[in-house]
Amino acid sequence: MSANTERPDFSTLADLFLLHGSMQSPAFLDGRLCAELALHDLPADAWLETVCLGLGVEQPRSRESAETLLTWRRGTLDALADSTLNYEPLLPDDLFSLAERARGLQEWTLGFLEVLEDAGDTPRQGWSPALREAIDDLAGLAAMETDLEESPENEDDLFALTEHVRMAAMLLYTEQHPGQPQVEPGEPTRH
Repeated sequence: MSANTERPDFSTLADLFLLHGSMQSPAFLDGRLCAELALHDLPADAWLETVCLGLGVEQPRSRESAETLLTWRRGTLDALADSTLNYEPLLPDDLFSLAERARGLQEWTLGFLEVLEDAGDTPRQGWSPALREAIDDLAGLAAMETDLEESPENEDDLFALTEHVRMAAMLLYTEQHPGQPQVEPGEPTRH
């Protein structure tokens, strides 16, 4: 499967949130979206309900707004299931300050962990030790200091933390969806 649906970027969704009267970061809801898709294959209508609840509205303002929100869900699912393993959390880009990007990563992590906490211990029972360790590491990341000064070292650290989050998300998805994404062509089973 290849990623066919282009996900809206952070700024596009932040503008859409503002249109709905919300100052909430898209990063938080993207973390929730990723975890929901990994654990439960979140249906489109449930995603719209989640976003509207997060924005404090009953429904999207327009058909175009709803389509953008559904494209966000579809693009995220496509990226998680894609064999290239190119999923990226939806975070502020390089046009934002390092502190804003760190806050975005923290918000993404908080949204992701919130869904995992709501799911309880049952899904965790089948997780590999590597996934458990990666998820446990995210709790520390959620409490990280986000007032980072602009420096090459802090930039490198933020990149490494973002990569850790990305890999934890991919690992959760692949463990919850055995055989997806299929990264190597399978050979037929011979008996």
